[in-house]
Amino acid sequence: MAALIVLGVLVLFVLFVAAKTIRIIPQARAGVVERLGRYSRTLTPGLTLVVPFVDRVKPLLDLREQVVTFQPQPVITEDNVTAHIDTVLYFTITEAKSATYEVANPLQAIEQLTVTTLRNVVGDLTLEQTLTSRDEVNTRLRVVLDEATGKWGIRINRVEIKAVEPPATIQEAMEKQMRAERDRRAAILTAEGVKQSQILTAEGEKQAAVLKAEGAKQAAILRAEGEAKAIDTVFTAIHEGKPDVELLQYQYLQMLPQLAQGDANKIFVIPSEFTTALGGLGGALGERSNSLRPTQP
Repeated sequence: MAALIVLGVLVLFVLFVAAKTIRIIPQARAGVVERLGRYSRTLTPGLTLVVPFVDRVKPLLDLREQVVTFQPQPVITEDNVTAHIDTVLYFTITEAKSATYEVANPLQAIEQLTVTTLRNVVGDLTLEQTLTSRDEVNTRLRVVLDEATGKWGIRINRVEIKAVEPPATIQEAMEKQMRAERDRRAAILTAEGVKQSQILTAEGEKQAAVLKAEGAKQAAILRAEGEAKAIDTVFTAIHEGKPDVELLQYQYLQMLPQLAQGDANKIFVIPSEFTTALGGLGGALGERSNSLRPTQP
């Protein structure tokens, strides 16, 4: 019975020693091995063996990119405005030995370094520059932090300003300024629209007047050409027909009533040619009647 107990204890001891000897390191992890209290080596992902009771493996470090969010910190800008700035930090552990022995608490050290650096950077900027130049602030923070954390075996990948919260009075003043700016832009756009509308209306009226004038001009030209052709046709027909004086006087008498037509004609003046035409017409009729009278034997 005692032998079985001793055998069981030995088996358990062997299993315990094997567990202490064989270590499996996951991917993207790293382990620091201390031998008798001093740094020995860094374990890489895979299967590895350590000396039990002599080597001690410290807690594994995560080599993936990590994200940490810091609480909003009060920062005074160059124009003496206190703003609360919330930052987000992305970092990666590049050397497990330095991250283990060069700094006691990496996250706390990074947070304090970020706060002091942020105050130094934002202290050189006004509130407006801080709100509009976030990329510049992020770049300056990353450069300073990466340089300081390099000896810790930590690389700062990105620093992002998540939020900038000015005091309530400053926010109210900024909102009033933005409303005034929007109203000013709206008034300018309205005035530009009215101006453009008036210009377009004037251009349209100008083009319409020009087109009407061109139409009237063309109509007058065509009317004059038509009248000229009509006069020419009549003149040609008269000359080709060779009318006698009596016919012309007769046509003249027929035109007189047409000249007297119209509401505006209150007084009708008989031209001197009327008596001449009438006398000529009467003479012509008398001669014709005499020619038709039979002669006596």
